Amino acid sequence: MKFRSNDILEKPDWSFNRSVFKSVGYSDDDLSRPVIGIANSWNELVPGHANLRQVAEHVRKGIHRAGGSVAEFGVIGACDGTAQGHAGMHYILPSRDLIANDIEVMVEAHRLDGIVLLGSCDKIVPGMLMAAARLKIPAIFLPGGPMLGGVEFDGRKSDLTTMSEALGMLKSDKIDETAYDHMEELCGPSCGSCAFYGTANTMCCLAEALGMSVPGGALVPAVYADRLRYAEETGKTIVNQVYNQITADKIITEQSLENAIRVLMATGGSTNAVLHLSAIAAEVDITAEIMMDAYHRLSESTPQVAKVNPASKYNMEDFYKAGGIPKVMQEIHSLLHLDSITVTGKSVKENLQSYKFKYPFDTNVIRSFADPFSNLKGLAILRGNLAPDTAVTKPAAIDPQMHLFTGLAQVFDSEELAEEAILGGKIKEGDVVVIRYEGPKGGPGMREMYKAMKYMYGMGLAKKTALITDGRFSGTNNGCFVGHISPEAAEGGPLAIVANGDKITIDIPNGNLHLHVSEEEIQDRLKTWQRPKPKFTKGYLAIYSKLASSADKGAVIKI
Repeated sequence: MKFRSNDILEKPDWSFNRSVFKSVGYSDDDLSRPVIGIANSWNELVPGHANLRQVAEHVRKGIHRAGGSVAEFGVIGACDGTAQGHAGMHYILPSRDLIANDIEVMVEAHRLDGIVLLGSCDKIVPGMLMAAARLKIPAIFLPGGPMLGGVEFDGRKSDLTTMSEALGMLKSDKIDETAYDHMEELCGPSCGSCAFYGTANTMCCLAEALGMSVPGGALVPAVYADRLRYAEETGKTIVNQVYNQITADKIITEQSLENAIRVLMATGGSTNAVLHLSAIAAEVDITAEIMMDAYHRLSESTPQVAKVNPASKYNMEDFYKAGGIPKVMQEIHSLLHLDSITVTGKSVKENLQSYKFKYPFDTNVIRSFADPFSNLKGLAILRGNLAPDTAVTKPAAIDPQMHLFTGLAQVFDSEELAEEAILGGKIKEGDVVVIRYEGPKGGPGMREMYKAMKYMYGMGLAKKTALITDGRFSGTNNGCFVGHISPEAAEGGPLAIVANGDKITIDIPNGNLHLHVSEEEIQDRLKTWQRPKPKFTKGYLAIYSKLASSADKGAVIKI
């Protein structure tokens, strides 16, 4: 069989390239086999990536056993948690495009035959999947696995985000400094992606639902031995993909993306998945309009069969033991495109039929299709005079009594100003906190309003106030919130002209986000509005702020 790598490794014309490979230590035998890249985002800064060096060793074992040669290289991976609440968060979403671009460069420059993608966290996973879709070569994604839960706090196992909730409680004298300091030591007991169902674990689960991972591999905890066995199986699978030419563009299709959306809705995953799935879809020329229609249409008919932190006290280890994504997909199989091809070379249906579960099912975590947790939307797309091009919310994480909320606007032009007001006790019951100029261009980088929501929760405001923004939210947020408002304020969207005291209604059942101001008044205010100056005039963020598309189009760089 002729491989892609043969294009630059055949003798005698390409002996120079062969000598380059041999300088690294490859042999003639190595260069006669398919050359499989491992794009590894291992680093010592991110808990979700700290084990990827060990995981990669087992991927290498699988590749070698299946008859391939390995070419491993590094990929950047920044931590959303560390970047929260300061200037570093501007870089997190933009890093997704850098990751996709870097992998594209390495694969194409070295004419690799296939690629294994190792990552676990929020922007790394979608960036890697974007690269796979763009490259149209055999590709497979392998996460490092979630973290174990910490000690119990506020009725559930703690996780890293507990510290932000605890800060709100400390500020409002609900806990003392001793309890707060102990939590710092005990909320994150192992490496792995965060123990809750945030964006990181959502995207790992959706990679599996897309067919881009070995079935069952999304949720095996980072410290379990099974994580290493999945790694070896992944190595074997990518070599099989190369020999059978099962390329990523054959797997990532409109049908498989709909499967991923179904799983997203059925599990109440992160709102950020809307942004990322749209970006992945764009790489295979599926438009934002098609994707937004799919989110709205599929949310109407997908029951929520899984409930995990922050929607319940159960964490990712519990989700895994309850059956994980294979169990969820079995329960909603009647809604899926079962003939979609996957990395195994088999269809979704074939994978589900042959999957063997290791633990007893737990209906506290995953219920049956006939008896779901809810028939309400896991995620919802809103429109209205405040969001002409859509906004995103997560009913699964919002108390039903807050699904219809009207309040008065308290407007802030940055995340920091809002957090200062919240911790300063300036937000009261009935307020709608408006945080703007935090979109893809205006932020730039569409920062997460994670700390603002956590502070409101910790101060007892989660069921008494709401927050809307052209920024994003962490998958762990709860309360009443709407994000991804498009057009964003920096592009002259209606959010830019909201004034303190304006009445705003969030109506999730009817899919509406409404500013109680006449259309004439909105237009008059827009006439006097002035576009803010860019916050960055040099470096990558200056480029991103000029070229980023709107949130409804995936916030990708568009030329």
